Amino acid sequence: MSIIEVTQKADGQWDVVRPSKYARRVSANTPMLLSGPAAGHALLKTKDDMTGRIALGTINNCAHGVTPWGTYLTCEENFNGYFNGPDTPDARQARWGIRKNGAGYRWHEFDERFDVNKVANEYNRFGWIVEIDPMDPESMPVKRTALGRAAHEGACVVQTKDKRAVIYMGEDARFEYIYKFVSRDAVKAGGAKANMDLLDNGTLFVAKFNADGKGEWVELTHGKNGLTAANGFADQADICISTRQASDRVGATKMDRPEWITNDQDGWLYCTLTNNSNRGTGTNPGVDAANPRANNTMGQIIRWRDSGDFDGRTFEWNHFVMAGISTLPRAEAKGNVKGDAFGSPDGLWADGRGVLWIQTDISTSALGKDDYASIPNNAMLAADIATGEIRRFLVGPRGCELTGCIATPDMKSMFVNIQHPGETSSERSDPNNPTAVSSWPDQARPRSATLVITKIDGGVIGT
Repeated sequence: MSIIEVTQKADGQWDVVRPSKYARRVSANTPMLLSGPAAGHALLKTKDDMTGRIALGTINNCAHGVTPWGTYLTCEENFNGYFNGPDTPDARQARWGIRKNGAGYRWHEFDERFDVNKVANEYNRFGWIVEIDPMDPESMPVKRTALGRAAHEGACVVQTKDKRAVIYMGEDARFEYIYKFVSRDAVKAGGAKANMDLLDNGTLFVAKFNADGKGEWVELTHGKNGLTAANGFADQADICISTRQASDRVGATKMDRPEWITNDQDGWLYCTLTNNSNRGTGTNPGVDAANPRANNTMGQIIRWRDSGDFDGRTFEWNHFVMAGISTLPRAEAKGNVKGDAFGSPDGLWADGRGVLWIQTDISTSALGKDDYASIPNNAMLAADIATGEIRRFLVGPRGCELTGCIATPDMKSMFVNIQHPGETSSERSDPNNPTAVSSWPDQARPRSATLVITKIDGGVIGT
């Protein structure tokens, strides 16, 4: 990750501050503290860190969260692809997607810690929520193990009425889960320094969506709900490291790739379920109330509201929208969109005025083909939460994913990210012809970038 400082100049244009005392990079080699219940556990120890308390680096970071005390939460999504596994992974490795050659990144050829055959526990040190203080360049990032280990896509932070922090988290993988963490203590005044241990103590839950539009948060605490030593969970640290396995055990609802989560002003939480073409095929789980479509190429946005307060143990839920294209012949792909068609929702942000911003992540290999024959590019849309009407706002360059959305408090400048423009179907652009798919943004080798969007009249975005 790169931490930069930006400023708005007198003419309204935005620019990067150079030099900035806050500027720094957090890389795959940056030392990080492991904190919380799993810190020091045997499964987190390696020959280079026999304490199990200092990890090197964070990888495959996706989505985020911003805390009330001014820190940034980054999520280590689908970290397994960086590791080379054995010819035949064991049960624990297989549950985390460890396989021979991983995703083909070849890191293990140059750093043996990414070879599970040589450093067995290194992969256990990834998949965490990492807290970073952007205002203190000398501070060490912290991997918060109390929040559980998963292929986290985001971390939406809210507060209960008594000021405890509640963090909702998705996991971008087929048939995985939606979680929430409720801190034991209230947020204190005094910023990051006053709350440096807040996320080390609390209760982790996983969501179970019932067919009657109700649901429950199942507690992932040692000794409860079958999470005992007799069932393979020695202690709370083991649950935090093996959060997927614990969620399997308690019978949580297996979702269609839960990604970004956001909250509106009425207490509803929204989560994008991007897609899941494996739903209902072969031996894979079939449809259920929350994930009602087999071969779900289009995805949906589910929402829920906890009973009483954000720490409620039960909730009500419904689908905000089933993505799709009404003209498609296959019933499961039609959806119920009121307005401009879209599929594979991913990025999500409710801006506080009743507008839900939706960003799509249709696979590059699917764009312009089959169910997506009429959609050649990913896009960003705006939804009126009250009416359900959805309108296209921005279409991205070829081969990109739209991701990340935030605005200034006056809603006059919006920041949106364009990720991997020019990506090929194999997810590796041809180095000999880098502009074959896209030359965005400057008619050269395509590059990711952040857009700053303003209205010509200087007014509020979305009016």
